[in-house]
Amino acid sequence: MDCITNENAAFYFVDRHLSEGRGDKIAFREADGAHRTLSYGQLADLTARFAGALARAGVRREERVALAIRDQIEFPVAFWGALKAGAIPVPINTLLATEIYGNILEDSRASLLVLSEELWETLRPALEGNRYLRAVVVIGARRDGCETFAGFMAGATAAGVAEACGDELAFWLYSSGSTGTPKGVRHVHSALKATCDTFASQVLGITGDDTVFSAAKMFFAYGLGNAMSFPMSVGATTVLLSGRPTPDVVAKVLKEERPTIFCGVPTLYAAMVHAQENAGGLPDHCLRLCTSAGEALPREIGERWQALWGAEVVDGVGSTEMLHIFLSNRPGDIVYGTSGVAVPGYEVRLVGEQDEDVADGEIGELLVRGPSSAEGYWNRREKSRSTFAGHWTRTGDKYERTEAGRYVYCGRADDMFKVSGIWLSPFEVEQALVAHPAVLEAAVVPRKTEDGLEKPAAFIVLKPGVDLAPLDELKEFVKQKVGMWKYPRWIDIVEELPKTATGKIQRFKLRMEG
Repeated sequence: MDCITNENAAFYFVDRHLSEGRGDKIAFREADGAHRTLSYGQLADLTARFAGALARAGVRREERVALAIRDQIEFPVAFWGALKAGAIPVPINTLLATEIYGNILEDSRASLLVLSEELWETLRPALEGNRYLRAVVVIGARRDGCETFAGFMAGATAAGVAEACGDELAFWLYSSGSTGTPKGVRHVHSALKATCDTFASQVLGITGDDTVFSAAKMFFAYGLGNAMSFPMSVGATTVLLSGRPTPDVVAKVLKEERPTIFCGVPTLYAAMVHAQENAGGLPDHCLRLCTSAGEALPREIGERWQALWGAEVVDGVGSTEMLHIFLSNRPGDIVYGTSGVAVPGYEVRLVGEQDEDVADGEIGELLVRGPSSAEGYWNRREKSRSTFAGHWTRTGDKYERTEAGRYVYCGRADDMFKVSGIWLSPFEVEQALVAHPAVLEAAVVPRKTEDGLEKPAAFIVLKPGVDLAPLDELKEFVKQKVGMWKYPRWIDIVEELPKTATGKIQRFKLRMEG
């Protein structure tokens, strides 16, 4: 190997804490479920045993290990344990529909799957006919044809940390594509530490005394940094919530678990602001700082949150391709309604249609370069070429730069948009809508709520002679097809959709109607 030392990320984030005297420090504690805790020493032992269990199961170096795991202590055990084994962990969104799980498992060619028992009924049909899975491990009660997590780990010999270079592939994350087909984004070992050395250290200023709670789940790039790599880089503690982060539940976690850093998304901030204002008084917490990403945080929501909680919200921009935030406001220097400036260690550009730099006040596509960029997409050569242009990564976001040097979000370069911090493809929702026996055609566009947050709105053409009532049934139909958060909040029935001469739907005309 060309590496002088072993640059496997598991060394830095897990085993290093033992030699630095943090073996007894709590790394993770659960806010729900069994309220279990996991120290850094226990994590080091369990990850070594998980690596040994993978070897015993015949999982070879660089084989993919799919993780459909809720935010519970088994997630870091499986993620870092796979890295120790030299395997490639692939965290998967725990909110997907069965068909999409099947597509990801086939595309990744994962040889082993670890899943939380709550996801079994959704995932089970996706396992039928899978050509690559050799073992399925369930966290919880035994299921037919599967092994329990406890049984998988029982008697496993602790394994050493596999040698790896910083530029070697470490893990994949799946990001939605323009056609609704998820793309495997491949990241290297050094990328994890890079996000900690930049955003976590130089913007958040995270220390070992912090306790972090991320409402964004760990299968997201945003949540993976918030809840795992960031706190583990300094020996801090993470609070895990396996259930849904509703406003009431999150408020309870902030009150009872006393985190000092909270990481949320604009939709949640807006809901919590409404709930707190209706309740009256001030919330009980000990937050020193909050972060927001996934979609632009409306200025009014940021200001109202800070007035109630007394803690700034550091709003920033990141992507699965860049692993975490690269453009951000900073503590003490926040202008709500903007995405701030480049994070130290990253460079950004705004370019026009010919890749020429645009002037202040003009709208351009945002390009970024920095140490955490992905190695590329799996089996998407043309998409990799168009997104990763040398050192620069195309974000697909449209921005303008103010005279003060701050960046203001202006929308997407394509028709995609984010809902609750998750990319949504209009095509995917449209396909789900037209799968309903009453729908002939459909088009989906973003529409803003009263809080300025974007949610999907659908325009549908019904089949002749067909009535559709109530529309809530169609919303439920979409939820079951493509995911709980992707359903259209508004459905307008129209006689026809605006189209070009070649038959392409003119979504921009529908956006104007919203």
